[in-house]
Amino acid sequence: MSALPDGAVSALMGRLQSVDDGNRRRIVELESRGDWAALAKLAEDNLALDKHSADWWMVAGYAYTQLGRHQRAVECFGEMVRLAPDDMLGWNLLAQSYRAAGQPQRAVQTLNNAVLVHKDVPASWFLLGESYSDLGRPEPAAAAYREAVKLDGGFAQAWFGLGRAYARLGRKTEYEQSLKTLQRLDPALARELAELRPASRK
Repeated sequence: MSALPDGAVSALMGRLQSVDDGNRRRIVELESRGDWAALAKLAEDNLALDKHSADWWMVAGYAYTQLGRHQRAVECFGEMVRLAPDDMLGWNLLAQSYRAAGQPQRAVQTLNNAVLVHKDVPASWFLLGESYSDLGRPEPAAAAYREAVKLDGGFAQAWFGLGRAYARLGRKTEYEQSLKTLQRLDPALARELAELRPASRK
């Protein structure tokens, strides 16, 4: 989950439209205790009653992610996407699970499908850039990060990814522009990017 923008994970629990109040309180209690095994069991018990609940598939995927069971999380988020294809968070969580499971090519395929559904979600473009970076493909990574910062000019993580991609491509002018923007948005992240400065061409 670490590559999702700040607040995305905590937002998961606030999105449970079809979950009754008793189960909501139980979810919050288990999450606050970090009892991910119990949370996974709660989700599975509810899915046994209703396999068509995208909300419970999301809770299950979240719990399995915390348990490090990424392949099971992939299955859960895949069901979430199938049941709620317009919910971009599901696509992003599925892609992030593929990345965590060591399958960045599947993450790329998932996100390329996601941006066909909605082209205006910065987090999807950012994760696409991260997935291409995982594959060592800085050119398409840069293109994806550019879309993310075009949609959200204050998206510091995407500016970092863009600068890193330009550094890997040896595109010093574009790298410096990204670094300058990042220095304004997130000085700590900018210092990290500054260490990746490409060598000047002789």
